[in-house]
Amino acid sequence: MQIGFVGLGRMGGNMVARIERDSDHEVVAFDFDEKAVAKATKAGAVGAKSLADLVKKLEPPRQVWIMVPAGAPTQQTVDKLAKLLDKDDMIIDGGNSKWTDDKARAATLKKAGIHYVDVGTSGGVWGLDVGYCMMVGGPNRAVKRLSPILDVLAPKPTEEHGPGWGHMGPVGAGHYVKMVHNGIEYGMMQAYAEGFDLFDKSEYALDNAKISHLWMQGSVVRSWLCELAARAFEAEGNDLAEISGFTADSGEGRWTIEDAMAKDVPTPVITASLYARFYSRGNGDFTHRVLAALRGQFGGHAVQKRADG
Repeated sequence: MQIGFVGLGRMGGNMVARIERDSDHEVVAFDFDEKAVAKATKAGAVGAKSLADLVKKLEPPRQVWIMVPAGAPTQQTVDKLAKLLDKDDMIIDGGNSKWTDDKARAATLKKAGIHYVDVGTSGGVWGLDVGYCMMVGGPNRAVKRLSPILDVLAPKPTEEHGPGWGHMGPVGAGHYVKMVHNGIEYGMMQAYAEGFDLFDKSEYALDNAKISHLWMQGSVVRSWLCELAARAFEAEGNDLAEISGFTADSGEGRWTIEDAMAKDVPTPVITASLYARFYSRGNGDFTHRVLAALRGQFGGHAVQKRADG
């Protein structure tokens, strides 16, 4: 089976490498970064110089998988491909698009007879070795056609959990499930971070890496994130002194909260974890100054002046 890949960053490049390493499928790869294309070619893929070149090198009916940043970059790529592809070709968005964007794109592409599938992809930089958990949305026929590629990218199925990918429902369902997945991830990460912060202030000389490893041995809080915490403490030191506390967010947490509000679903943990990330970027400083000023006004409490003021 042939498939085109657009976007060869940390995940896209590794996905191409996994397909080439573990199957007989042929990948035609394109990225604006020529070095990324060269790396994919070295892994066994056929390099393309442009979107037009990529489409030309694929036999119809074509499948083109997009792994570019959500929002305008994805929309622009879809729009350009729509002008190059033919009826019964397929576009797969494996990035972090909002599910409502998927529905709009699918409706537009349907007029040209082009199939659209959204794949919420989890696995990060580890996916090359352990596989990717994929939450898929789209028409049954299109998903079935794509399944040989999904089978290679996913972890090997087990009796306990089954295959490493699942068809969640119609277009948008895949990215919707991935969105909530990331919201949950925010909350889990925040809980671990707060716990280790308490350890850092403890009267005991606690070894965070040792604790993380211990929690992986039968504890109810064991998880892959806990395992990664152990790796981080081992690599960066017990106090993570060289790491800045600045924490970004890619949007899914915000979308989860927006949808929860629209549906009157309380999500205090996910919401608080997102707000904690805002604070980590230096946001909220004025809030704290107002708090200090008010406390000084109503209670006569001392107000500390800024050292640089």
